[in-house]
Amino acid sequence: MHLQVLSSGSGGNSTLVRAGASTLLVDAGLGPRGMSERLEQAGTSVRALEHVAVTHGHLDHAHSAGVLSKRSGAVVHCVEALMNQPALARATRFSTLPVGGTRELAPGLALSSVALPHDAHPTLAFKIEHSDERGKRRAVVLTDMGRPEREVARALAGAHVLVLEFNHDRRLLDEGPYSAALKARVRGDRGHLSNEQAATMLEWLAGPELHTLVLAHLSETNNRPALAEEHARATLERLGLAHVRVLVASQHEVGPNLEV
Repeated sequence: MHLQVLSSGSGGNSTLVRAGASTLLVDAGLGPRGMSERLEQAGTSVRALEHVAVTHGHLDHAHSAGVLSKRSGAVVHCVEALMNQPALARATRFSTLPVGGTRELAPGLALSSVALPHDAHPTLAFKIEHSDERGKRRAVVLTDMGRPEREVARALAGAHVLVLEFNHDRRLLDEGPYSAALKARVRGDRGHLSNEQAATMLEWLAGPELHTLVLAHLSETNNRPALAEEHARATLERLGLAHVRVLVASQHEVGPNLEV
């Protein structure tokens, strides 16, 4: 199984997963042209998509899901409440995701969902598991979470590759240009994880299987890659996992193709 972040941030989020003969897109937050370009840069195309899993209804995650389904015939996997949302309404095939359950997408490929505290209800994190003759590999995509929760970490344990939100630095947010209301939303229990909160989730999530950590959904206004990486590396070192590869996902460039 391979994972590749196509885009990450408030301008649009999307992660490509290739497992055996199956191709899964987690979120489609760029416009149709942008999604097509990023997929081509990753060495594939819209027509190759078989599954699109949507974490929640905010447009920076759902923008092109319906259009991509219409163009490729891919199944859109989402909670029932999202099926009539305009961004998804053009989809040709739907599959209702059970919150907190597991769906087999193909032989040996399973998608599990866990509910997150966020101001789009429900918002999901995904664990993607692929089994073949070499064993089972796990990738986790967890962004858009307002506060750390141990139960979420327990449900998502065992990742070999972890994509985890490090949204904002508290000082930069407090001193930055956002309105008071927007600052309150971001730092609230249904907003986004600060670097410190993300480090707490990392401490609960990271296990001996973890070999790659991708810092995701960084705010270009309220965070800096070096600050997020500092918190992540300090946590990994404290856990005895200093060998884990740490990458920062980009809003503007396709990330490396990671073997899970």
